[in-house]
Amino acid sequence: MAKKPENLSFEESIAELENIVILLEQGDVSLDDALKQFERGIKLVRSSQHKLENAQQKVSILMQADDEATLEPFASETQSKD
Repeated sequence: MAKKPENLSFEESIAELENIVILLEQGDVSLDDALKQFERGIKLVRSSQHKLENAQQKVSILMQADDEATLEPFASETQSKD
């Protein structure tokens, strides 16, 4: 049995969505199976959207915690040794 969408990682949800799209595009499934796959896809999309919204909210909170922080270029180890 497939995991519930909310129990999948974002990456797992996207991979499963890609598989559903491929399956439905092939057109080799019955109408009933296509509807079940479509329903599963909708659940995966909603779960993924919720995860993205949570991530966006966390980023916003972190950015608000230090309004004075500025972005600086990342220096790799080889650059910092010079």
